[in-house]
This record gives sequence, structure tokens and C-alpha cells, in this order.
Amino acid sequence: MATTKPQRSPEEIEDIILRKIFLVTLNEATAVADLRIAYLELTAAELLSEGKDMRLSRDLMERVLVDRLSGNFPAAEPPFLYLINCYRRAHDELKKIGNMKDKNLRSELEAVVKQAKKMIVSYCRIHLANPDFFGSNNDNNYEINNSNNKSSISPLLPFIFAEVGGGIDGFGNSTSSGSQCPPGFLKEFFEEADFDTLDPILKGLYENLRGSVLNVSALGNFQQPLRALLYLVSFPVGVKSLVNHQWWIPKSVYLNGRVIEMTSILGPFFHVSALPDHAIFKSQPDVSQQCFSEASTRRPADLLSSFTTIKTVMRGLYKDLGDVLLALLKNTDTRENVLEYLAEVINRNSSRAHIQVEPLSCASSGMFVNLSAVMLRLCDPFLDANLTKRDKIDPKYVFYSSRLDLRSLTALHASSEEVSEWINKGNPAKADGSKHFSDGENQLLQSQEATSSSGGASEPSLPAGRPASIGGGKSKYPFICECFFMTARVLNLGLLKAFSDFKHLVQDISRAEDTLATLKATQGQTPSSQLNLEITRIEKEIELSSQEKLCYEAQILRDGDLIQHALSFYRLMIVWLVDLVGGFKMPLPDTCPMEFACMPEHFVEDAMELLIFASRIPKALDGVLLDDFMNFIIMFMASPKYIRNPYLRSKMVEVLNCWMPRRSGSSSATATLFEGHQMSLEYLVRNLLKLYVDIEFTGSHTQFYDKFNIRHNIAELLEYLWQVPSHRNAWRQIAKEEEKGVYLNFLNFLINDSIYLLDESLNKILELKVIEAEMSNTAEWERRPAQERQERTRLFHSQENIIRIDMKLANEDVSMLAFTSEQIVAPFLLPEMIERVASMLNYFLLQLVGPQRKSLTLKDPEKYEFRPKQLLKQIVCIYVHLARGDTQNLFPAAISSDGRSYNEQLFSAAADVLWKIGEDGRIIQEFIELGAKAKAAASEAMDAEAALGDIPDEFLDPIQVCFTCLLSSLVRTVLRTMVIVSFVAVHFDEGSGHFTFVKNHS
Repeated sequence: MATTKPQRSPEEIEDIILRKIFLVTLNEATAVADLRIAYLELTAAELLSEGKDMRLSRDLMERVLVDRLSGNFPAAEPPFLYLINCYRRAHDELKKIGNMKDKNLRSELEAVVKQAKKMIVSYCRIHLANPDFFGSNNDNNYEINNSNNKSSISPLLPFIFAEVGGGIDGFGNSTSSGSQCPPGFLKEFFEEADFDTLDPILKGLYENLRGSVLNVSALGNFQQPLRALLYLVSFPVGVKSLVNHQWWIPKSVYLNGRVIEMTSILGPFFHVSALPDHAIFKSQPDVSQQCFSEASTRRPADLLSSFTTIKTVMRGLYKDLGDVLLALLKNTDTRENVLEYLAEVINRNSSRAHIQVEPLSCASSGMFVNLSAVMLRLCDPFLDANLTKRDKIDPKYVFYSSRLDLRSLTALHASSEEVSEWINKGNPAKADGSKHFSDGENQLLQSQEATSSSGGASEPSLPAGRPASIGGGKSKYPFICECFFMTARVLNLGLLKAFSDFKHLVQDISRAEDTLATLKATQGQTPSSQLNLEITRIEKEIELSSQEKLCYEAQILRDGDLIQHALSFYRLMIVWLVDLVGGFKMPLPDTCPMEFACMPEHFVEDAMELLIFASRIPKALDGVLLDDFMNFIIMFMASPKYIRNPYLRSKMVEVLNCWMPRRSGSSSATATLFEGHQMSLEYLVRNLLKLYVDIEFTGSHTQFYDKFNIRHNIAELLEYLWQVPSHRNAWRQIAKEEEKGVYLNFLNFLINDSIYLLDESLNKILELKVIEAEMSNTAEWERRPAQERQERTRLFHSQENIIRIDMKLANEDVSMLAFTSEQIVAPFLLPEMIERVASMLNYFLLQLVGPQRKSLTLKDPEKYEFRPKQLLKQIVCIYVHLARGDTQNLFPAAISSDGRSYNEQLFSAAADVLWKIGEDGRIIQEFIELGAKAKAAASEAMDAEAALGDIPDEFLDPIQVCFTCLLSSLVRTVLRTMVIVSFVAVHFDEGSGHFTFVKNHS
């Protein structure tokens, strides 16, 4: 007969469960049998003396736990690991209890275990906040090396890492299954305690996380620490502790941009990047070495894989960093701390806007590109297609915000004195509480909420025309307003600065490659060990620079989402700026509103720079709304009353130049901007012609040379627009209306540029041929010193570049004269223009078919953009076009009256060349007839002069005769000096950086 198992009492079951959870016993024999179990001798003695049963109960739990933690048990686990495992065992026991049939017993035991769990978590907090509270701290602490300093790592951190994702933790240690946190432990740990208890624990964790990503690159393990940070700030107490940490915004007399980056809690997370940094702060693993070493010999598939990896990793970083900031911003108690941190980062790094950045005092490009991406994510809620929330952006922020220093930035038009004077006059409403606000309005202002991408409450709008102001006179603006201006500053110091650095890096590589080619050419002629060393050094320099270039390409240029995100922001920027002047309509008001004039210049410049870069990246503009940008450019590129800086206005032309359909690669996308855009059809040609004239005087000491590059872009645009019938008609109308105004000035500068550029090019060709002859005489060349040969070689290449550029510009100018003169003749034939035009054409004809034309022969003229046949055709076409429109027959006399270059033989010589190269016979015939008319006009002029004869002596004034003799003598002296000087030309050697004097053989 089977014996019935004796039924245990609830007290016995409770004892068994608690002994299992805490791994303790009051019976010494049990401890001997299982070394993991601790015999609580002190507790047993106390119970015995009190006459109580030797059983564990809920009333004894805390006494048992303190005894266990305070005692010295050699085989037992260290305190924190013991407590974690206690919680795990309690969790397991709770699941078992759930299967009990007796509801009353089950409920009672569940209450006991839950109480045990709560107490275990409480003692975990006590232990972590006071590691020495239970005697020596023998936890298996992680350690992190930071120079010579070893800091203790919280034993809680591996469990957090395991919670957010296994693998390798932030310190390079494997997070094994033993590090898995028992379910519910962390949530209970962080949720059910007051701030003062958890704050010291959280502060230590934040310091650990910061240290774990210090100098970690995009290829390192930053993901786990970042996810851990994100996990901690998901708790309200975690958010509060982070912004109250002493390293949230470090305080130091030596505080600068780099110090914030390296010592603040968030700084090292933002430092994680693929972009190059100063050697002192270089992160590991080295992205450039691991991904792009020997890139020139790598398979394209390998490079593409590296690009994809970096782009994917960085997008994950942007998202998680954005989520961290968003968690802090959603909490109304910590939002102000986040804005203070961002403002401090921006203000301390304002010198990043300089051309040369001091890496020891400024944060890295990596940090600011990451911050740019994160700020753009925060802007998402107000970057909708219709930009419906732009009314929340208050222009008064620029003048009155105490958070960012925007007033000191260069303004679009107003000087700093004008800004100060205008503000002092009180034109904008002062944001100092001087305006009276009703109680209702104050409540409205105080209730402003940040709009988040998670769909938070929308912000209340401000009363029209009133600045946001709260109590005590301190201005307060909606989060949208704060975020907008901070993002604009971050992009200027971050993404746009990185684009600029990339451009300079590419230019440095190009210059180094040119130098390398020159050195190799010299080495081929006269080998030298010193030259070998220099060649090796430059090759190494090019290799390293190329690796850095690919890092920029990987993180920025290939991230289409980042670029399009930035374009969306700048679309908001330009639409908001246009609102300040009354919206998209022309013509602009005569007086520029001061709100617009005082806006920082870089707001517009950054928008233009981004458009230029994006236009050169395949598919970067796909889906981007460009109409607003087009309208903005047309409105302001020829408006010096609104945008003072001529270089900024010329940058707008560069954008349009990039968008020309034949260049952009997406003709259908950009052609409509020029050919089907109302404001473009009405104002584009007019404003381009105006800017062509205005750019003559930029105010810069380099204005003479700068204008050619700017006009080159304008000329290319005008040439394209001439082919569009509607634009050509607008052009003809402008020439008719502005015949003696803008258009006459335009023609004057076009002719001036054409003469200068062609003259310079032809003279440089003669100089080039001299050096070419020297180098071809091998024996004589070899006898020259190596340094002289190197300098002459460098000069040769420099002259080549100058000729190529000048000839290209000259070709454009002559081409424009040719195609416009076919349909617009009248301005050329004005009394103040006709002789200048004739002299120019005669001079060009003399150069191209005159006696010295053979001296201009080059081995490879196309290399230098020198196309004499095409030039001659265009010059002859201009002659013919003007002759056709010359109803009063004034042009032949103007041609023949040019005493400097006119020669009747040039017309027949040019006609002979034109027959040989196959020019249209009708053009040649008209040209010959014009030559005959000019010859006849010359003959008539000579006959008229002969008929007049000499002036009789009695009509001559003795004083006038004396003055004439003196003037004649002076002219002879000047001419003699000019002849001497003509043999010597000043030359600036770009290679050596010195001025030299060379013979001028023109």
C-alpha cells in the first residue's frame, strides 16, 4: 500500500522558497553539503536565543540578506552578482508558484517573492551607490585604461549591454549568456526609486559609457554603448541625471570646442565618425587605412562595399543620437538643458567657420557633421512640403536671443553699426518684457511645447508681431524657432564646412599631382637622388590625401538622404527669408527691410554652396523642389541693395550654371526652370546682364581677376538662354529699352574683356614658345643648373594653365559678340561704341591673319583652347552682322579710321583663309565688300584731309605752338620708355611665390 507524502505547511514552503532564492541556510550541515549555500551562523544564533523556529520567512528576509552580504563566505559570489542571481532565482520561483492549484497559497507566496525581489533591487542600489557598505568590494569590476588612469566600471553595465544587444561590449569584453539580466530587473531598478538614490549610480554609468566610445571610429563598437545610453534616457530619472551631470557641459577656464567634444558626456558619441581628424585625436580602427588603403588598385566592388558599410553605420549613429536628444527634448524639465548644451557647442566652435581651423581648440568635422545630421532630424516636423510652420520662426531671435551670438555675424546687407543703430531705435518690439502681455498671452507663451517627430502636441502660435517673452525679461522662443537657428549654425560649422574642406582637399591633391608630374618630367631629363626622395614624399602625400577624400565621399557625398534633408532645410530658409521682403514677387521694393538686411549672410551662402555640391552629385537633386531656389536666385542675384556681397550673388550664378540642362545630366528636371518658369522668362536675362556689369567692381583687391571667372559662368548661361526663343526675345527687348543704359555698359565690358583676354593669351603663347625652344635644345638645356631647369619647367606649366584659361574665356566673349550681333546691331553702331568695336575687330584680325600669325603656331593648339580658325570665323561674322545692320553706312569709316590696326590687306588675307577653311561663301563675299567700303572710306578721308591742307601760319598761336612742341617731346620720351619696358615683363611664379622679370617678345 503506497504511503501518502506528508503535506507541507505554508510556512515550510515559504522557508524552502526563500532558502532557494537567497542560497542560505540556518543548518550548518546543509552548507557543508553544498558549498554555494551560505550558513548564516549569526542569524541562526539570534533566532535560537529568541526562541523562534529555525525557518526563513518574509519577516526575516532583510535580516538574512544583510547577514549574507556582510558575512565572509569564501565560496560565495561577490555582492552584486549574488543579488542579480537572487533576483533571477526569485523570478524562476515566481513562475513555479504560478502553477499552484491552491489560489490562497499561490497568492500568499507570490506576495512573499515579490517582496523579496523588491528588497533585492533595493539592496542592489545601496551596494552600487556605496560599494564599500558591505565590506570590501570584491565584485568582478571591469576596467578601462585611459592614459595612466584606471577607472572602475559599474558591474551593472555588462547587464545593460546584454539587455540592449549581446556580442562585444563597449570595452571589448564578450557579453556571454551569464551576463544576461533577469527579466524585469533593470526596469524595476530604474523606475521604482527616487532621484537621489539613483543619481550617483547613473552618473557613474554615464561616465563609463562616455569612456567606452572615446576615440572610437565608425568601424569600432560604439553601437552598444550608444544603445545603452538611449536605454538609460528612456527613464525619467535617467534623463534628469544626465543633464545634471557635471560633465553635461564641462566647466573650465580652458573650455573650448575640443574640450567639450572630448569631455562632455555626449561629445565622444558625436565624435564617432569616418572623417579624418588631427593625429592627436585619431580614432581607431583607422577608417582610411582599413577601407581605402591602396584605393587606386582596389576592385570597384571592394570600394563600393566600404562606401555602403560606412553609410549604413553612420545612418544608424545619426538615428540613435537623434533619439537620445529627442528623449531629452520631450521632457519639459530637461529641454532647456539640451538647448544650453547645443548653444555651448555652437558658440565654443564658432571659429570653425574660418578658412584655417585650429584642431586643438575646435571640435572635429566628424562631430559637427554628425550634429548636422541629428539637427536635421529634429527639424523634420516643420520641413513639410508646404512649410506650414515657418511663421513660428521669429526674425527677432537674431537680435535678442541670449543663447546664440548671431548679431556679430556678417549680415546680408547691413553693417554691424547699422544693425546696432536700428536695434537701439527700437524698431523691432523689444524682447525684454517692456511690451505688456495679458495673463492669457503669458499662459499661452508658457505652455509652448516642442513639436517632435513622434507627433507631440502642436505649438501654439504667437500673437502677430510680438516676440516671445517670459517673466523676468528673459526672452523665450518656440522650440521650432530655436531649432531652426541652431540648425542653421550647426550646418554652417558642420556639413557645409566639411564640403569646403573636401573641395580644398581635392584641390590640394590636384596641385600635388601637377607637382609630381613636373618632378617626374625633370627626373626623366636629369636623374637625382634628391628628386627621387621628393617624388616618393609627394606620392605618399597623395595616397594619404586620397584616402581622406574617400572618407569624405563615404560619409557625406554618397549619403543622398543627408544631402536631400539639408536641401529641405535650406528650402525653408530661403522661403522664410523671402517672406521678410514680402514674398516671391518682382520687382523688389526700393528699400530693403532691415529684418532681411540684418540676417546672417551665411544663411544664403550655405544654401548656394549646398546647391552647387548637390548639383554635381548624381541623383542628389532627384525629387527636390527647386522652384523656390530658382525664384530666390533670380530675385537677388542682381540686387546689391539686398545682398551686398557681389561674390555671394555670383555664387547664385554658379548654381544656375550647374543647372543648365546640357550639364546637369537631368535635362527634363532642370530645363523647365529656365524654359517654363515665369519669373525666369521675365527677369533672368535682364538680371544676368546687370550682374555682368556690377561684377566689374567687387571691392576686393583681386576684383580684376575674379570678374573673369564670374563672367565666364554668366557667359555660359547667356549663350544657353540665347538658344531659347522666349529668352532671346526678352534679350532683344532689353537691348532696345536699355540701349544707352545697362546694355551699353554690358557691351563695353564685354569688349574690354575680349581685348584683354585675347591679347594676354597671344602674348603668353609667344612666351611659351620661347621656353619650349629652350627645352628642345637638349644640349644647352642640360648645361643649365637643375634649379633653373626646375623653375623654367614650372613656369612653362604655369603659362600653359594661364593660356588655357584666358583663351577659353576669350572664346566665350567673342562667341557672345558673334551670336548677339546677328540680331542686336543698334547698340554696336552708337556713336560712343562704333569706333571701339571697329578697333577691336581690326586688332583681332591683325593678330589672326597679320604678319606675326606664324609666330602663334603651336604643336597642340587644342590643348590650350586656341582655335584660330574658329576665332577668325567669328570675328568675320561680327564684321558682317554689323555691316548688315549699318543702314547709315557708318561702319566702314569707323574701320578705316583706326590708325593702330587697320590695313586693307588684312581683309583679302582673311578672305583667303576663310575660303581655305570652308566658310560660307555668302559671308566671305559680304566681308570682302565691307573691306572695299572701308578702303573707299579711307581714301575719301585722305582726300578730304589733303583738300584742307596745312593751317596758315597767321592762324597759329605762338603759345599753342610751344605747347605742341613740348607735348611732342614728352610723347617721344614716353614711347622710348615703353619700348624699353616692352622687353621686360613682370611675372608672378605660382610655384615659388615670387615675382620675376622675363623678356617680353611680343
